[in-house]
Amino acid sequence: MTEPEVLFDVRGGVGRITLNRPKAINALNHDMVLQIAPKLEEWAADDGIDVVLLVGAGERGLCAGGDIVSIYHDAKDGGSGSKDFWRDEYILNAAIARFPKPYVAIMDGVVMGGGVGLSAHANTRIVTERSKIAMPEVGIGFIPDVGGTYLLSRAPGELGTHLGLTTARMDAGDAIAAGFADHYMPSANLEKFYDAVVSGLLSDALTEYTEEAPSSALEASSEWIDRYYAANTVEEIVDGLRGSGLPDAEKAASDIESKSPVSLKVTLRSLRNAAKASSLEEVLNEEYRVSLASLESHDLVEGIRAQVVEKDRNPKWTPATLADVTDADVDRYFGSVGSLELGLENNV
Repeated sequence: MTEPEVLFDVRGGVGRITLNRPKAINALNHDMVLQIAPKLEEWAADDGIDVVLLVGAGERGLCAGGDIVSIYHDAKDGGSGSKDFWRDEYILNAAIARFPKPYVAIMDGVVMGGGVGLSAHANTRIVTERSKIAMPEVGIGFIPDVGGTYLLSRAPGELGTHLGLTTARMDAGDAIAAGFADHYMPSANLEKFYDAVVSGLLSDALTEYTEEAPSSALEASSEWIDRYYAANTVEEIVDGLRGSGLPDAEKAASDIESKSPVSLKVTLRSLRNAAKASSLEEVLNEEYRVSLASLESHDLVEGIRAQVVEKDRNPKWTPATLADVTDADVDRYFGSVGSLELGLENNV
């Protein structure tokens, strides 16, 4: 018998959602989204549910992101499955951000892409010593989505620009410093924390089982990050990092240069636009336009092929360099999609 990909259970007023694809580090697919969304709506209206808890099965991570192999095949075949997946996923991301009760996300282990969308919009976000959090989209020819540009653009200074363009992984201290998480809890405390929430108050359980967060290397680098990533173009950012004389900054430049040039330029514009947006919903609407354009791009298929399918780690980007990417190439990602517009509204 096939195991359910999402498990739901209720104990003592706590509704628990368990992502249950441990062999795939709980990668998120459309069916999982379609199960979680109505359950959240049900629990929001249920007076017997006081807290919702999101966890991942296994010890490798909460969620490694969306099921990008399915997206790869859909993009190659000219299908529409990814469009439907993203639409429902982004609607769920907005619902999580507006959930009227405590929504506690246990961001243990690997949390990337779509996993960030399920967790970092929560009102209570817990990281552990095992947390590895990232928005790695530009490395596969995609652009940060699931509200990721909203979160990145609201990180202190230019930390989010650095994270979005390099795909750098955050540990627990980094995630809290960047505004992706709220509390640090040793993984050994997680089960005790759950039991305490079931039998008492969430606030008391947080007080008892969380600890002071580790220091953040990302935050310690904020001076040079803020200086060089404030530039107006990706080329200027890379030139500044290259000429800094700082080994960490020069490594960041190399990391950026290995990514999809068009994805980098679209991501920078997306981040700057998101910083001026008035709501998460506004950002998700734009991310949906960008994602649909990505589905028709060369680099999304090529990036997933190189990194995940054939794993040669040698993508052939088109255009091949930052200098080859025109304004028109970038503009294409931001045009109206007509009747396909996501159309989310901020009703708060």
